[in-house]
Amino acid sequence: MPKVKVKSGAKKRFKVTGTGKIKRKHAFKSHILTKKSTKRKRGLTHATLVSNADMNNVKAMLQL
Repeated sequence: MPKVKVKSGAKKRFKVTGTGKIKRKHAFKSHILTKKSTKRKRGLTHATLVSNADMNNVKAMLQL
């Protein structure tokens, strides 16, 4: 029986915490930063957790 592959894009974007929650980075922080305020860019810097609505989809992609 072959191994089940994990989605390549998902394994690059998500990390699982010690308690089983899934961390993610914020979007909109990669380019065209001149028109965004410093406060907005600073808020996008910090990682956050995946919302409960998306948790099942992310877990399926990561084969958890």
